[in-house]
Amino acid sequence: MEKRLAIKFIFLVCFTMIFAQEVSFQKKIRLPLWAELDAYPGLRPLDESAEKETVSIDYDAPVFAHAIREMKKITPFLLGGMVYGWEFDYTPSDKTRGVEEFFEMKEIRPFKDETKFIKYEDPWFDESKVHCWVSFERSGAMIRAYNHWADIKNPRILGLGGGSVSKGFEGIQEAAENALKDAVRTYFRKILKNKPKRITGAVLVNKVPAILIKSGKYQIQLDFFLQIGKIIEYREF
Repeated sequence: MEKRLAIKFIFLVCFTMIFAQEVSFQKKIRLPLWAELDAYPGLRPLDESAEKETVSIDYDAPVFAHAIREMKKITPFLLGGMVYGWEFDYTPSDKTRGVEEFFEMKEIRPFKDETKFIKYEDPWFDESKVHCWVSFERSGAMIRAYNHWADIKNPRILGLGGGSVSKGFEGIQEAAENALKDAVRTYFRKILKNKPKRITGAVLVNKVPAILIKSGKYQIQLDFFLQIGKIIEYREF
């Protein structure tokens, strides 16, 4: 079976590099990216001892076409979660009542016009990988919105989710949605005595996502600010 060559862009958190180069996540978002020419890409830590070659990369070259398409889907998706946030609607499963689990996530506001302000910077080659930084500066209104989300009244929640690598961008979406569901479910299990009928709310991604590949799946860890909407309880058992 002939292997089809694919370039997969993966967001890799490298905390030392992020905090050394980023003045403030509140003002400027900076995401590290790397791409690998591999039919079945796997996550490997950056070898800090390896010599890096900074080069001028022709992103219009045909070999990068697939990667660029994926990047232009993934980047606005994650930035939208960091700048405007996501809404969620969650119904926990309840076998006693015959209720199946339902979870829906959707963007609070489309991140479309803002894409023209995204910068792809500092590309370099390292062995078989291409690295790049993606940056976006928040406007004054976005900074004020972030400070509102960061209010002490909004709890912090953390979740881990997985998604199929074979789905590409859709796998990233799937992993992010599962991470949010995990965060919501874990948080409300701790604060609610009885299982609710329905929970709604909104979240803002608070930190650069930690993403890796494990056993053929994207695994994403996301840190959120939470704004609780409605908690609807069952009136009777």
